[in-house]
Formats: sequence, C-alpha cells, structure tokens
Amino acid sequence: MAIFKQAKFFWASIVVSLVLFAVVQFLITGGMLNLFYVNTLVFIAINIILAVSLHLIIGITGQFSIGHAGFLAVGAYASGIITMKLELPFVTALIIGGLVAALAGFIIGFPSLRLKGDYLAIATLGFGEIVRILFLNLDYVGGASGMQVNHLTTWPWVFGCMLVAILVIVNFTNSTHGRACISIREDETAADAMGINTTYYKVTAFVIGAFFAGVAGGLYAHNFYIIQPSNFGFLKSFDILIFVVLGGLGSLSGSVISAILLTVISTFLQDYPETRMIIYSLVLIVVMLYRPQGLMGTKEITSVFSRGQKLKGGKKDGKGQTVA
Repeated sequence: MAIFKQAKFFWASIVVSLVLFAVVQFLITGGMLNLFYVNTLVFIAINIILAVSLHLIIGITGQFSIGHAGFLAVGAYASGIITMKLELPFVTALIIGGLVAALAGFIIGFPSLRLKGDYLAIATLGFGEIVRILFLNLDYVGGASGMQVNHLTTWPWVFGCMLVAILVIVNFTNSTHGRACISIREDETAADAMGINTTYYKVTAFVIGAFFAGVAGGLYAHNFYIIQPSNFGFLKSFDILIFVVLGGLGSLSGSVISAILLTVISTFLQDYPETRMIIYSLVLIVVMLYRPQGLMGTKEITSVFSRGQKLKGGKKDGKGQTVA
C-alpha cells in the first residue's frame, strides 16, 4: 500500500510539473511574461539543479562539500568550448559539460573523500579555488576577461534538465544505493562494519552531484553572453550550500523550496543594492533562530500529505471504529 501511494504521488507530481511547464511556456510564447520574469524562472530552475545535486552529497551522504562552484565552473566552460570553439549542438555541450564535471568530481572525490568533516570541506574549497584560478589564467577561454558564449538557454531546456535531475536523484535516494548513502550519513563506522563500501558510495554520490552541477553550469553559461571566473568564487559555493542547509539537511523538497525562496528574494532586491545583502542575511538569521533544522528538517513534502490524510481519517478505537 505504501509503495502504491508513493507511485501515485510520483506520477501526480509529474503531471503537475508538466502542466506548470505548459502554462509557463504558453505565457512566454504569448508575450505575457517579460524578459525579467523569464530570466527569474530560468535562474530558479538552475538553482534548483544546483541545490538538489549538492543535497545528494551533503544531505543524503553526509559529506560536507563547499566546492560546488568548481563543478559549476567546469561545466560552464566545458559547454562553452563545445558550442563556441567546436560548434557542436547545445545538447552535446550540456552532456559533455556534465561528464567533464563528473570526471572532475571523481578525480577530487576519490582521494579527498577519505577525509571527513572540516578536512573534507577545506579540500573541496581548495578544489573550487584551483578551478577558478586555472580558468583565470587560461587564455584559451579568455582568462580574466571572460569567454563569450551564445544565448542558448531557454525555458524548455532548463525545465527539462531540472526535471531529469530531480527524478534521477529521487530514484537514486529511494534505491538500495541511496539507502547505503543514508547509512553512511547516519553512522559511517557502523555502515562500514555492515559491509557497505563507504568509499565507493561516497564517490558515486559525489560524481552524480558533480554531473548535474556541470549541466547547471552549461545552462548558466549559455544564459548570458559572457562568463568570467569571478562568477564562480567561493561565495558562489556558499550560496548553493545555503540552499541545502536552509531547506533542511536530508530533505530534497526543502532544498527545492529554499532555492525558489532565496532566488526570488535575491532577484527582487536587486533594485536595493545597499540593503539587499542585509535583508537577505536577516531572512537567513530569522529562519535559523526559529527553525534551526531548516524549513523541512529531514522530511519530504510527501510526509506532509500523508499526515494530512491520517488526520482526516481520524483514529481507530479498540473496536476498529473511527473516533474524532
């Protein structure tokens, strides 16, 4: 019965998502949404991809990584090279950008994921800065001046990539591999004692998260006409980290909600540059004071609906009768 309910909610979510896509696409095609709102929607979708990809690493596997902007940069520049230098299709650029980022995730992940806690955070932060400095001094991609790219990112592309990222990570989390990752998060020593290959699963989660961060990088790069290394500093990594922590560690739904909320707040405060970061920071402080576990904690939005159905159904007494 539980599996049936999960499947029912899964397909209902797919239908709602497709309806949302169709409505937004109709509004864009009809000219009822101006460029500002379209760009905001694109940013929201890109940030959701980044949030759920880091959620897999931190929230599910429990690996404290703060170098996610490095994978974003690798995907952005790799896809830019594919479209601008090699003149290949955009879909090829996104796939290759994701694969190159995944390779980078494996290269940095295999040796560094033997570390834990603060040491892992420092190692991943160092990786992000190495990537940024590398592109800063690489003349092939424009160096500090940046690299010019064509504007190819559209609402259908970004929505499709977002939907695929969410579906893959949800299914991975609900699989036996995802359960193994969760066991590592809860108690790595116990998981290792039970025969779980902790290094394998940590690297796997890192590679999958890096892949989708690379895809997000390709979308991010082709949403502008120029990309610069300064766009991928360590502050960008902290922005992505905030999505996951604010939403609730272990909650994919929370990461999605947080990415939407913070992107909207940040976008609509652009007209107030003097007070933008103050208000943004106050929102984070208030949430952390009154909701330290994050917006959703470790729960998913499905548990909210399940609880509502239980409350609606009422309780059973000893004779099986429903009571208020």
